[in-house]
Amino acid sequence: MPYYRRVGEIPHKRHTQFRSPQGGLYAEELMGVEGFSADSALLYHRHLPTAIVDAVAVPDERGSLQPNHPLKPRAFRTQDLKFTADADAVTDRRRLFGNADVTIGFAVATVPSPLYRNAAGDELLYVQGGSGTLETIYGALEIGDGDYVVIPTSCTYRVVPREPLQLLTIEARGHIGPPKRYLSNKGQFLEHSPYCERDIRGPEAPMLAEGEDVEVLVRHRAGLTRYTYANHPFDVVGWDGCLYPWVFNIGDFEPITGRVHQPPPVHQTFEGPNFVVCSFCPRKVDYHPESIPVPYNHANVDSDELMFYVRGNYEARKGSGIGVGSLSLHPSGFTHGPQPGAAEASIGADYFDETAVMVDTFAPLDLGEAADASEDPGYAWTWSGRGPSR
Repeated sequence: MPYYRRVGEIPHKRHTQFRSPQGGLYAEELMGVEGFSADSALLYHRHLPTAIVDAVAVPDERGSLQPNHPLKPRAFRTQDLKFTADADAVTDRRRLFGNADVTIGFAVATVPSPLYRNAAGDELLYVQGGSGTLETIYGALEIGDGDYVVIPTSCTYRVVPREPLQLLTIEARGHIGPPKRYLSNKGQFLEHSPYCERDIRGPEAPMLAEGEDVEVLVRHRAGLTRYTYANHPFDVVGWDGCLYPWVFNIGDFEPITGRVHQPPPVHQTFEGPNFVVCSFCPRKVDYHPESIPVPYNHANVDSDELMFYVRGNYEARKGSGIGVGSLSLHPSGFTHGPQPGAAEASIGADYFDETAVMVDTFAPLDLGEAADASEDPGYAWTWSGRGPSR
């Protein structure tokens, strides 16, 4: 994260003696990325964070990925995905798409997840609906409708729903953060950025829990392992640094508009390894007297474009069957654009009431079991109004 935070109790100098009221040393842990060469945080534990008593391999049951072949635009309905009455946000995620850089899934969580740590990369959760608490080693964060939740690599956490949480889950093989063009060389948000430090929420107090022989599920580069820790990992009395979980609500994104239609990079909110995430929010639209507010036809020559429709009415997709909770996938190699009649119908509009989250990947997205279970088979033919010819 681009700015420094201090939470709880920490010593005056780093890497020096810091003792509990009983006289014992707190265990200092450096959580850092890029081999001591980038952002980090120092955490102070009551117990050794290294003390495990068991480690067991766990089967990874996400299923296989299939290529988008034959290549075509596709649409999916997350509202058609089935979840059990006691599903959680970690073990009951259903995988929609993936490639070597990113895994994208969906969950409807009603019960607390197990303690979990993703050691393969950062996670970005988008809350489509519901509310709850993200409990972490850094402290707790309240989350709700429209929140993006950034969870750094190897942060132990669990998700506790207060009401059913609908979550789009994005798991990177690397790190997720604000686009570098929004930041100064010292990490401050610049004036042209569509959001800033005031819009970000981080943990404000330590979260302490007691317990022995506590299980933590860990995703790593070889698969899944379940550790049993001698003591509960939520034992951090204080921390400071620039690496921590944080929340940004899509309603605080300030759209960039112009006289004519602006390209998708003006909506960019995050970047990850070989992908970006954009926020399309309610906004005034193009004000040139002869403007066409909906997008022009465009070919994704270097990326797949995945759009998740979360609120409002998406003007360019009217007549396609797309609704709130739907996803559209427009792959590299396919020219896509507004539905028939949408360009003409948009002329004269001055405001679009629509909210969507877009993920553009620079490697093709393969299809997971949840995509197969929720696909709208007629979407590819909606531009022509005809089914496939045989």
